[in-house]
Amino acid sequence: MNYQQTLDWMFAQLPMYQRQGETAFKKDLTNILAFSRKLNFPEKKFKSIHVGGTNGKGSTSHMLSSILQEAGYKVGLYTSPHLKNFTERIRINGQEIPKKTVTSFINENKSFLESQKLSFFEMTVGLAFDYFANEKVDIAIIEVGLGGRLDSTNIIKPELSVITNIGLDHTQFLGETLPEIAYEKAGIIKENIPVIIGEEQVEVKDVFINKALENNSSIFFACERDFKFKTDLLGDYQKNNSRTAATVISQLKGFDVSDKNIEQGLLNIVKNTNLKGRWQVLEQTPKVICDTAHNKEGLLLVLNQLSNQEYKLLHIVLGVVSDKDLDSLLSLFPKQARYYFCKPNIPRGLSEDLLEHAAKEFELFGDKYSSVEKAYASALLNANQNDMIFIGGSTFVVAEVI
Repeated sequence: MNYQQTLDWMFAQLPMYQRQGETAFKKDLTNILAFSRKLNFPEKKFKSIHVGGTNGKGSTSHMLSSILQEAGYKVGLYTSPHLKNFTERIRINGQEIPKKTVTSFINENKSFLESQKLSFFEMTVGLAFDYFANEKVDIAIIEVGLGGRLDSTNIIKPELSVITNIGLDHTQFLGETLPEIAYEKAGIIKENIPVIIGEEQVEVKDVFINKALENNSSIFFACERDFKFKTDLLGDYQKNNSRTAATVISQLKGFDVSDKNIEQGLLNIVKNTNLKGRWQVLEQTPKVICDTAHNKEGLLLVLNQLSNQEYKLLHIVLGVVSDKDLDSLLSLFPKQARYYFCKPNIPRGLSEDLLEHAAKEFELFGDKYSSVEKAYASALLNANQNDMIFIGGSTFVVAEVI
């Protein structure tokens, strides 16, 4: 198989949560453990930091990678989902995994992947770990895919575990309450390995403290730390993430990282890691901003920042996936805006008809479009130079405009 055929096989033959939803979710580590054994346990051949949480784990992971790169280390970075290209998920010092490496890995392991019925995410985790081991990275930043306790990445024994925060997302898999979700996220806390918690939330603090005590793990709350570093990421919400990243580095043993490295790393995240989609300015006149926030907690922060911008009229290109709690999301959006409802181009995408109908209940009005591309084109056509366009609601909507 060539690269495109390899991707088509990976995406089409096996379930993938980001595209299909609940049918792709597996509450079991059996497959990834078997795959790791076949690959000769690559995750044991490099040091790592494990990053979980509801919001901010992707940004925090990129921050950590950038800081360690500035300190001169060879840094692997595993994140999900990707925006444009599959290879974005697996990087070393900002460089994406070569396509030929993806192709050869899948071709070599195809019979095993088929016989074991590995999910898209499981085979991608195996690919990342194998690549980082072969390339002899000094350390890898590993972002949790979904949850923590039973996530495929949770076979690593990291130097540190990180949990950014807890919000009500993926409740169909992780639980209906914050403590239930926190329990799943806390599953990445391992015996005698320190854990850093990004935000101190009253409802879940005891869950983390008890899990840390159970595992004899030191626990640190980043919000108690007085770190104030600037970052090149423009979202106001990045202040919490940068403080979390600085706290993580302060507790990382065996690596020589100066305050200057932290400062430069946080100022050069986009350059060092090629991070996209976080309060990203796409155009200046009219100003166009996109953000991948897609749950209540994330959107609250983004929409609050949006409310503080100056513009004559706000245009919002909005699309979501079908397994979201629409009422909790739509209630956050401003009524004084013109909406362009659209369907992201994935099987899980919610139809523009259903989204428009639901939005009317919250007095959000506009037109509907069969694609993100058409919605964005219409917004550009209608917006004056003093207006603002915001694009969001889903990672997949942002991916289609970047």
